[in-house]
Amino acid sequence: MTSGKGRPSCGERVVYLSSGRQDFSHRKPIMPDVKISETNPIHYQDATTLAALIRTKEVSSREVVQAHIDRVAAVNPRINAVVTLMAADALAAADAADKAVADGADLGPLHGVPFSIKDALDTAGVLTQRGSKLFAGHVPTTDATAVARYKAAGGIPLMKTNLPEFSAWTETDNLLTGRTNNPWNLARTPGGSSGGESAAIAAGLSPIGIGSDVAISVRGPAAFTGIAALKATQGRVPYTGHYPSIIRRWWHVGAMARTVGDVALGYSILKGPDGVDGYAVHPRDADAGASRIPGRPLRIGWVADAAFGPVDPEIVAAVASAASRLADLGHEVEPVTLPFLGNPLGALMTLIYAEIVPSIKALAAGREGELHAIGAGIVGMADPAFADFLAAEAQGEDLRSAFAGFFERYDVLLTPVNPMTATPHGAQELVVGGVTVPWTHVMAATSPFNLTGLPALSVPYAFSSEQLPIGIQLVGKWLDEATLLRLGAMLERKGGLGDRHPAL
Repeated sequence: MTSGKGRPSCGERVVYLSSGRQDFSHRKPIMPDVKISETNPIHYQDATTLAALIRTKEVSSREVVQAHIDRVAAVNPRINAVVTLMAADALAAADAADKAVADGADLGPLHGVPFSIKDALDTAGVLTQRGSKLFAGHVPTTDATAVARYKAAGGIPLMKTNLPEFSAWTETDNLLTGRTNNPWNLARTPGGSSGGESAAIAAGLSPIGIGSDVAISVRGPAAFTGIAALKATQGRVPYTGHYPSIIRRWWHVGAMARTVGDVALGYSILKGPDGVDGYAVHPRDADAGASRIPGRPLRIGWVADAAFGPVDPEIVAAVASAASRLADLGHEVEPVTLPFLGNPLGALMTLIYAEIVPSIKALAAGREGELHAIGAGIVGMADPAFADFLAAEAQGEDLRSAFAGFFERYDVLLTPVNPMTATPHGAQELVVGGVTVPWTHVMAATSPFNLTGLPALSVPYAFSSEQLPIGIQLVGKWLDEATLLRLGAMLERKGGLGDRHPAL
């Protein structure tokens, strides 16, 4: 690959930059030492690194975009994460980005960097098929707010990524664009519903992207594939332009990337009202942790199988390891049990399906034969009884109140993300810690924080004996994403995951 000016390939180039820290409020990143080589290629550099290399003309945006296009060609046939590739448009945008650098223009924090987009989010003039034959060939006329914000920050949309039909499953498979495989083990799922997004980022097809989460859907796939993802406080990031438009009380659009630092950058771009989403009303600078006494150790409670069991013993060990590491950093850390938790997954599913079932039934009327099994299952459901809906609403309100009390005593809750590592494709039952559980158990430790709207960060941390990633989850007070991101950056990959990438 060359820039068109006789520049050598990324495998021949060596680039060093001065050491330093990334400040996400600054438009000109300060970079750590970087060496690009065959063993540390462009496609595994994080977005902040790429933005600085482009800004300083050490690499061109065209080189970066082309490197990712080449990576898609080499890897996507095996994992099927990318469903629409915008190669020609992305290269044209890269050339424009390089001209802006040469002209000394004002550059955004993602200037010239390609990004990926879950195919539930609208992209103007680009296929947005939502994992369903019912939307085959659908092309929106406007961008989702999240997509528009990444573009306004200088990012270049490169690909749309796979998802289950209607984003309504914990695995990424559908009848229109097929099944996505986990890049760490092709016989395993990357999860769902943002499984195409997580697989693409983990495999180096994209440095940073946008997913969405209704019960697990950015955090679970991130943990299954060894990347990071943030489900921010409900309303922090506008949902505008995401399908389905209903059930937005629990659905969150969020940043996904290989590092917590890049997730922090993505979140800083995505957050803030857009004047359309009625839940996105929090000011960009709202920070629940801002009044915390400077220098006071954080009070952190941690729990694994005592609240979300059964949990794989290796994941329990990873959470305990992270708790010990936080204590070593000087924080006040102790085990907790969450006796008030109840059955949040059951309540959340009742509320979600009470809204989505009638909508999908109306959408699919006369076309039921075109539905994947997950869509057919939704259409086949009876509408929940009103009494059950009210009971679920009450349970959700009670859980919010209980967590309000919990976070009066603690600043952060540390938990597993998934109770198990990446599961085999299509598994309906799973054995976890010697106990047989239904496939829905994968959402046990994530769904409470959609029901309550609390912010939760999935952090890549450890590696299992089966050579699969293990993630940990940090949960904070409403509007205190900053604390989670700061702790996540201290913990990421410290439990044994290291700097490994899938062997593809």
